[in-house]
Amino acid sequence: MADLVERLAPDELWVLFRRVVPPTEVIRPQGGGRRRAGDREALAAIIFVATSGCTWRQLPPVFGPSLQTVYRRFTQWSRARVWGRLHRVVLDELGSRGELDWSRCAIDSVSLRAAKGPLTGPNPTDRGKLGSKIHLITDRNGLPLSLGISGANMHDSQGLEPLVRGIPPIRSHRGPRRRRPAKLHADKGYDYDHLRRWLRKRGIRHRIARKGIESSQRLGRHRWVVERTVSWLAGCRRLHRRYERKAEHLLAFVGIAAALICHGRLVRADGQDHLA
Repeated sequence: MADLVERLAPDELWVLFRRVVPPTEVIRPQGGGRRRAGDREALAAIIFVATSGCTWRQLPPVFGPSLQTVYRRFTQWSRARVWGRLHRVVLDELGSRGELDWSRCAIDSVSLRAAKGPLTGPNPTDRGKLGSKIHLITDRNGLPLSLGISGANMHDSQGLEPLVRGIPPIRSHRGPRRRRPAKLHADKGYDYDHLRRWLRKRGIRHRIARKGIESSQRLGRHRWVVERTVSWLAGCRRLHRRYERKAEHLLAFVGIAAALICHGRLVRADGQDHLA
């Protein structure tokens, strides 16, 4: 069991997680009662659910905490926005090491089917079936900088401004924190003049494909990185289909997937430093 926990929640990730998880509340200050299940074991179990796509009832007992305890921790941490904060902490570590490339960022979205719950809507590309949509902005390497969710019927163009505003101030290798890309690439779904004006006011150069003028193949020379990130998100099998009734739980799994993607880059950077 210890090996499984260390593989799913390695030491580097656990150290970062401890910086954002709320302090444990002492329910029985007088002592006694059952010993509280470990947060690291609960974190590993949550990551297992996210990556394997299993239901909470299918969670194997090898992690230690019961499935009710793991789900309760997931709910508490999601309500406290722990997963978004963890994603930001990992981004700070990447930025401080110069692993983020702000020169060409890209924006896109991906739809997934959903049975019920808020932030769902008829998907125009899937015969009107209910679904949700994940919106994201990535840096030039495909690392997710900002994410959001909506109903599948929300037009991509409506997600641009909230996503750009949602990029947190991230530490830089040199100089002050940064939160604005130098250039933003987008497909024809974002081909609106008011979006171009909005980006220019914020000093962001835009490269948005124009309908009926530019081909999708030409635009794909720089946008393929965000499409690759969409496939990385699919590595979190819990995102293949929305099972969560609460929108904050879907956003939590999106945040977990983004944090794991960025942490993978951080691990590779550490390995290169050791080899050097």
